[in-house]
Amino acid sequence: MTVMDLYTSGHRRGVVAAPHSSAVADGQRILAEGGNALEAMIAMAASIAAVYPHMNHIGGDGFWVIREPNGRVRALMGAGAAGARATEAFYRDRGHDTIPARGPLAALTVPAAISGWMLALDAAKALGGRMPLAELLGGAIRHARDGYTMTRSQHALTRDKLGELKDAPGFAAAFLKDGKVPDAGTTLTQTALAATLEQLGRAGLDDFYRGDVGREIAADLERIGSPVTRDDLSRHKGFVADALTTGIGAGALYNAPPPTQGLASLIILGLFDRLRVAEADKFDFVHGIVEATKRAFRVRDRVVTDPARITADLDAYLAAPFLDAEVKKIDRRRAAPWPAPYGEGDTIWMGAADASGLVVSYIQSIYWEFGSGCVLPATGVLMQNRGASFSLDPKAVNALSPGRLPFHTLNPALAVLDDGRVMAYGTMGGDGQPQTQAMLFARHILYRQPLDQALAAPRWLLGRTWGSVKTNLRMENRFDGNLIEQLLSAGHDVEVIDEAYSDTMGHAGAVILHPSGVIEGGHDPRADGGAAGV
Repeated sequence: MTVMDLYTSGHRRGVVAAPHSSAVADGQRILAEGGNALEAMIAMAASIAAVYPHMNHIGGDGFWVIREPNGRVRALMGAGAAGARATEAFYRDRGHDTIPARGPLAALTVPAAISGWMLALDAAKALGGRMPLAELLGGAIRHARDGYTMTRSQHALTRDKLGELKDAPGFAAAFLKDGKVPDAGTTLTQTALAATLEQLGRAGLDDFYRGDVGREIAADLERIGSPVTRDDLSRHKGFVADALTTGIGAGALYNAPPPTQGLASLIILGLFDRLRVAEADKFDFVHGIVEATKRAFRVRDRVVTDPARITADLDAYLAAPFLDAEVKKIDRRRAAPWPAPYGEGDTIWMGAADASGLVVSYIQSIYWEFGSGCVLPATGVLMQNRGASFSLDPKAVNALSPGRLPFHTLNPALAVLDDGRVMAYGTMGGDGQPQTQAMLFARHILYRQPLDQALAAPRWLLGRTWGSVKTNLRMENRFDGNLIEQLLSAGHDVEVIDEAYSDTMGHAGAVILHPSGVIEGGHDPRADGGAAGV
């Protein structure tokens, strides 16, 4: 198997999966040199920021769900809070009724991904990991310093979003050439990012918040007018949390807790499992997951916010009494009315597993494509715009206030199955994340489709992603025409998009540890990566 393969199997030391081939190669190298799955993931997290900056960066957030060799499952939360100056009055005084989606005023939350790396590095060492940090960051440093190849998706998104991004501080210098969008295949560099990663490799990851790198980040943020301060950076820490969990017929499902939408992902599969659909890719399959999604999003939009502000018992929404009652509200033949939930974003999911039984599901994001668009000149950090998901309405579920964590569409998934398999899986794609997770899991686990087939199968999206204002049911054009007619007759607002493999449907992947010790992995043909093992 080569690093460009979308699917790999038969490995016993470890497997990684990622949406870019360079990240796959860097993770595979760490496994080959004796690193564990967490160390491989840290290397891939750094690498993917260097080669896939339109989807993620170290100026964003990141969430981990890990299953340790002893069977314990927990979440590592790299979630950044709103800055001290990020008040409703701060935006109202500048003439804004909503938070701008781009530019310095969109860069209003602390970049927290590195704090998640710190927790992962500690966990890796506790499990016997001994790889030097500088070695883990080495691949990313080389890509950023020596150059990476601009992908088709980076070219397309730079072109399509140029009007929104070109005036953001630092964007043109980092991602344009002579003020123009580079062609796909062009070699680009991120030299300031390379220098930052080299400094972190020498001084340690904490330097990003409380050292020289943090000082430079804060100075650049103040210079461009962001409400995030040096004190915000110095106070920030990632945190460890219990993963949310629910049981279905196949085993136990896990996902990240709030502020992520992991709750919705678990509810969808909990409801769909109860529908007892006989086969995949027929009307009952599509209709069932779509209607379960609607029920789950109603709960998500009502309760998911900064965990410090949640009063509801989230476990109750994942328990049998609630799910048994909710599934009875699904009409098996008719579509329920569909409101317009929110949630868009640009994100990457990656997975890793090793022979010790360590399995990692990780997701890293800057929210929209290129986030705020602001590239800090001293450090090369591309700042996320996750805080744009806050509301300036003080009565809203996710109202803006300093120190508050924003709502996240991010949610890495993991399943411990009754047959002994452990599966890490996930995707990017805003509202599409819980739906794609459900499609992938159901096709592979419930209906026994081979992993590569389940990843390549046609997908749909109900709701928003990729900056789209559409909330209807969009479907790739490979679905059977009779199925489309059945869905329309049932009341679904269906739009068949003119693409067989659309980026709109997200970039999904999975890594599976079998009880025999064999590890397999696969990634999406819609992306630029794959899976590889040792």
